[in-house]
Amino acid sequence: MIYQIRFTRNSKDDLKRLYLFLYKQDKNSAKHARDNIYKAIDTLKIFPFTCRKAQANSPFLRELVISFGANGYVAMFEIEEDNTVTILAVRHQREDDFR
Repeated sequence: MIYQIRFTRNSKDDLKRLYLFLYKQDKNSAKHARDNIYKAIDTLKIFPFTCRKAQANSPFLRELVISFGANGYVAMFEIEEDNTVTILAVRHQREDDFR
């Protein structure tokens, strides 16, 4: 089964914020991080259930850990009934939790 990837407005804003933050420090690193995030999210088209559950009582709300350097990013997403994976938020691992 192939899932469609959908981004919420908030997740798009998160991606832009994360990119601009890193871009101010290192343009190449920002581009590499952005590409790495999208490549990782792309794997959800085939394997969304391999990611860890975000809540013990919800098998459809999950988190994708995205490695980048010494830290990385976390994308929270929901697997929906219509073969859609909705990216709800994206954070740097050192940021506050989404919840």
